[in-house]
Amino acid sequence: MLAGVNMAVNVGEKAPDFQAIDTNLKVKKLSDYRGSKVVLAFFPGAFTSVCTKEMCTFRDSMAKLNGLNAKVVGISVDQPFSLAEFAKANNLKFDLLSDASREISKKYDVLHENFVNVPGLTASKRSIFILDRDGVVRYKWVSDDPSKEPDYKKIEEELAKLN
Repeated sequence: MLAGVNMAVNVGEKAPDFQAIDTNLKVKKLSDYRGSKVVLAFFPGAFTSVCTKEMCTFRDSMAKLNGLNAKVVGISVDQPFSLAEFAKANNLKFDLLSDASREISKKYDVLHENFVNVPGLTASKRSIFILDRDGVVRYKWVSDDPSKEPDYKKIEEELAKLN
């Protein structure tokens, strides 16, 4: 890979493995979830209105998602301590991973540079990657607009197709 050049992760490709710190300061790897369908939900920032709404929508859909044998993994550039408080405040029972180094967001080509027009401020773009049990990307949605939420019904439909 050339320095400074992002390689997008596309449908039909194996999702690149990564490791990140969760809210309990434990290292989690993407490969830890192999064997399950996975919804990687990148979000710009804990405690922001749209991100809170999105993560709470996933929380409220967990029974349905569990029924589809899917695991939700939230990823943002927030510190694990902030994510732990965010999970506690919103009763989120799925994994939230800290991409504080921005490496995962870069690897998936979803790093928002100059976020909300602030020079040097970076965040993960709101994006969804659905992986099958073998870690292959089966659905991808990336938004440059941080106020736009994903199509939750579409996510459930895509997961149902993988049964």
